[in-house]
Formats: sequence, C-alpha cells, structure tokens
Amino acid sequence: MNAHRLILAGAVLAAAAVAAPAIAHHSSGPFYDPTKKVEVKGVVTKLNIRNPHSFLYLDVDEKGTKVEWQVEMGTGAQLARNNLTVETLKPGTEIRVAGQPSRAEGSHGMCCIQLLMKADGTAILRGTVPKEPGY
Repeated sequence: MNAHRLILAGAVLAAAAVAAPAIAHHSSGPFYDPTKKVEVKGVVTKLNIRNPHSFLYLDVDEKGTKVEWQVEMGTGAQLARNNLTVETLKPGTEIRVAGQPSRAEGSHGMCCIQLLMKADGTAILRGTVPKEPGY
C-alpha cells in the first residue's frame, strides 16, 4: 500500500511541476489598459532581453523634463524571430513606439507594442494589435 501512495504522490508532484509554468503566466490586462493607446518618441537607453519578458527603456522629453519609459516586450526568442536585438536597438537610437499604457498611476510604461519605428520612419516592428488608420 505504501508503494501505491508513493507512486500517487510522485504523479501528483510531477503534474504540478508541469502545470506550474502555465498557471504562473498572466494576462497583461490587470497591468496595462487594452482600451487605450499611448505613443511616445524618445531615445533608447537600454534593451534588456530576458525571459519571460524583455524590457526596452527609453528617455522621453515631456515638457522639458527627461522621463524614463519602460516598454514590456516578449521573450528573447520572440524578439529574435522579429530581428529585434541589442544591435538593432542600440542605445542612442531615436524611436517612436506605441502600445497599451500602464494602469499604474504616475508610471511611464506600456506593453503590447502596436508600432515601433526609428525616427526616420523605418519600421522596426508592428504588433499584432489591430492598427488604427494611418499606421
């Protein structure tokens, strides 16, 4: 009987270990507002490629004040498939980026990129969120 309990306990632990990553992943809805869009122009300071989410940091001039914006992005593999690397978004690169704004009051963040382009208009990435006319 103890062998059956041990096998059952092992099976339960194995199932929990496999299911944990799926349960741990979350929707962006609680953190970012999918009903709104924000667009900023700024200068890349850093691209931090990591899992499960990469982050792009840029300095944006807001009424004469430099403000750091954070853009939450996908995994390193997703970025690589779209040719988004630390070489394609080097610090100092001027960009325009649009996405869903953070819900956190007073924060400067976005996710779910709808548009990412260089200052000269060269498209770097277009997201899967439906585009508004003119994009």
